[in-house]
Amino acid sequence: MREEKVILVDQNDEPIGLMEKIAAHEQALLHRAFSVFVLNDKNEIMLQQRAAHKYHSPLLWTNTCCSHQRPGETNIQAGKRRLQEEMGFEVDLKELFHFIYKAPFDNGLTEHELDHVMIGYYNEAPNINKEEVENWKWMEVEAVKEDMANRPEVYTVWFKIIFDEFYHYLENHKKA
Repeated sequence: MREEKVILVDQNDEPIGLMEKIAAHEQALLHRAFSVFVLNDKNEIMLQQRAAHKYHSPLLWTNTCCSHQRPGETNIQAGKRRLQEEMGFEVDLKELFHFIYKAPFDNGLTEHELDHVMIGYYNEAPNINKEEVENWKWMEVEAVKEDMANRPEVYTVWFKIIFDEFYHYLENHKKA
């Protein structure tokens, strides 16, 4: 299988080149990424547990799916593609916001991403790809926040950062 390339970007999300994903993570170079949060009618987030054989963060819990856009792909197209590949379903997605974060891993790699955060709504069970996902569950937004405070070691580094941004977004955009 060929190594996936990521889109290197500047602080304004302007593309400045392509690089193999591992190399970008080894060199901690800023690149474009996305994170999808799928919620149901009960305001629960569909979380996924990463597969045991993943090269970083195996068996940790994280948002519904996340990955990197491919050249020529919109953020929404990328989110839908990866949601189908990992969780086995497709929904309409809406981009909420984007931000830059940097998170080192224990294995020497670093995520330095300009992350486009998207939301979708779904009420069914996913059809997970066992190559990508070990398990899944629905969890109330407030319960995720509480569990993350009590057991941060069971969540991915990036999810802890992204969830905080997502939570504040939800707080600031509650319907009156």
